[in-house]
Amino acid sequence: MNLTLVSVGLVKIVFGGLVAALGIWLAFRGLNRLLGTDAVEDLRKGNTAAGIVHASSLLALGLLVQHAIQATFDAMDLTLRTPPFQPLMVGKLMLFALLHVVLSLGVGTAVLAVGVVLFDKMTPGLDELAEVRKGNVALALVLSAILVVIALLTAPGLQAALNGLIPFPQLPDAVLRSPA
Repeated sequence: MNLTLVSVGLVKIVFGGLVAALGIWLAFRGLNRLLGTDAVEDLRKGNTAAGIVHASSLLALGLLVQHAIQATFDAMDLTLRTPPFQPLMVGKLMLFALLHVVLSLGVGTAVLAVGVVLFDKMTPGLDELAEVRKGNVALALVLSAILVVIALLTAPGLQAALNGLIPFPQLPDAVLRSPA
């Protein structure tokens, strides 16, 4: 048994869970402000349309933040597998992980806002947010699809940008190791 890998795996689980909790909290707060509603109250009332939009915003945010976490974990895996072990590099990676999460949550929030603005431009004369608050499921489904598609298409670019920020360890010449 490799205790280092087990420990790293446990750290990744805890980190991923904390990021997920923070992302869910921020997504609900951000969407509540954008829609001018309360997610808990929408769910209590059974507003299916608002529930669909809230769910898709969480999914979109998760798709984006997943790439930030993956970029950080790839660098961490390389650091741990590249001799000699560099404890200072792990500390740097933790700082970059925090920066990545903040940036990806910010980008995720911006993507949600762009999705709503884009949908608003595509449907002139229709108050989309008022329709969601009224429970218009058809409109909520289309808005949700827009949010998820934007997240899917922007996530690889976000990952590339975040990879550019990571201080990857220098591998010795002619050595290539893939992350676990």
